[in-house]
Amino acid sequence: MPIDMGQTVPIFRIFSVEKAKEFYAGFLGFRVDWEHRFEDDMPVYMQVSRGDCTLHLSEHHGDCCPGSTARVRVSGLDAFHQEISAKKYRHLRPGIETMPWHAREMEVIDPFGNRIRFYEELSADAA
Repeated sequence: MPIDMGQTVPIFRIFSVEKAKEFYAGFLGFRVDWEHRFEDDMPVYMQVSRGDCTLHLSEHHGDCCPGSTARVRVSGLDAFHQEISAKKYRHLRPGIETMPWHAREMEVIDPFGNRIRFYEELSADAA
């Protein structure tokens, strides 16, 4: 039987649902797909997505470590940069860098120290 691996879904540790929603939904334009709590006063586990990118955000102690990094491939990096720059988010103003590994990247850091490197690969001609 052949091996087939599917979509990767990173889990990021968060400490505030409100700050997470402000950053992921308000700033980056992700949709909050669902939230789960075992009880009203328990930590949240939630999913956000935009296009084919899905992230899980967790307040649960043992799920993951703050300060993680994920790379997300995008097309239209310049348009995405313009979109989020227009929001004038007071905590972050990312730029785009051309990297030596034939990609352009825009790194954002959430309020909990997690990093997302949105990248667009350069064509062989542009590299």
